[in-house]
Amino acid sequence: MRRTWGSVVVLCAAMVAGCSSNTPSSPTTNPPSLMSDNKTAVAPPSPSPAADDCVGQFLAKFSLRDKLAQLLTVGVTGPSDAIDVVSTEHVGGIFIGSPTDKSILNKAQMDKVKAASTNLPLMVTIDEEGGRVSRIPELLGGSELSAREAAKTYTADQVYERTKARAAKLKDLGITVDFAPDVDVSNQPDDSVIGDRSYSNDPAVVTEYAGKYIQGMLDAGVKPVIKHFPGHGHGTGDSHTGAVSTPPLDQLKKVDLLPFRDLVSSGAAVMVGHLDVPGLTDANIPASISPQVMALLREGTGYGAAPFDGPIFTDDLSGMAAITAKYDIETAVETALVAGADVALWISTDAVSSVLDKLEKSVAAGRLTQQHVDQSLVRVAKFKGALSCS
Repeated sequence: MRRTWGSVVVLCAAMVAGCSSNTPSSPTTNPPSLMSDNKTAVAPPSPSPAADDCVGQFLAKFSLRDKLAQLLTVGVTGPSDAIDVVSTEHVGGIFIGSPTDKSILNKAQMDKVKAASTNLPLMVTIDEEGGRVSRIPELLGGSELSAREAAKTYTADQVYERTKARAAKLKDLGITVDFAPDVDVSNQPDDSVIGDRSYSNDPAVVTEYAGKYIQGMLDAGVKPVIKHFPGHGHGTGDSHTGAVSTPPLDQLKKVDLLPFRDLVSSGAAVMVGHLDVPGLTDANIPASISPQVMALLREGTGYGAAPFDGPIFTDDLSGMAAITAKYDIETAVETALVAGADVALWISTDAVSSVLDKLEKSVAAGRLTQQHVDQSLVRVAKFKGALSCS
């Protein structure tokens, strides 16, 4: 019998309240999950016996398929689509995109959607950066300045206050996770792929303003996600339309990776972009499905950062040609999780069942390890404020 969220609380006394449709082409590239020489992300230090027992009891409440489902966040068309995919497939998160029927953000509707999640609280995610990346300005009292304009117009402390107020409105609408701020370092034209989504071409300015944005989100009770690791701001193009290369890793370490280095311990999660990184990723293997990139982020030592043990999100795996030109959604999700991501994101509910079938087979075949699935589930649960075993 399925355990409810309430039963998890009873078993773990330390519990606290604490992006187009998927029709990709057939895969043409061997996924890195099938390559023998790739480096995998390192495991965190072993917990204490008491914490290990707490985590073990927590994990025992989930079937393998439900563990895997918690590692998926999918775009929904509206309330009925959300209730269906949450209640039948038990996904861990939903994404509110531009095409989503915004009636889902009515409190009564959102309460029904969240009530359909019986294993863990549901992540309700959105892209709400401000500027041109704003999904629901009409529900938030109007538009907010882009990051670049905000850095020119406001002090960092003012950005904190404005972000906190806006995040409080997001929370009131039922949003729990915002895929923001963008911490890319960029001097691209305003209307380019990153452009005015970046606070500055100065890493110190990006770090200062993004740090205040993160704190404002957290203080209002919404979880932020910094993006696009390891840095999209000086990339060669737009991963929505095709492959994108960044400067070589040695150059990223001097500029683009600095905000990530300084913010990786801020309490934000991290989103990895679909980026080819010379000196880091294998040829034609974007960062979002690259074991080397996941290991760099997890270990931290390769770019002077602390180890990161929060959840790693992929960028959209179904609507961006940097991925869909090479992989179908089932292969893309498997490859990303095998590489070391914790949450695979895509913008449709169409393939959830087939993705889970693929992931179960991947675990059975030993490509996706049970250890990684369990570690990812624990990270997701902690991020949701649903598990405090330490």
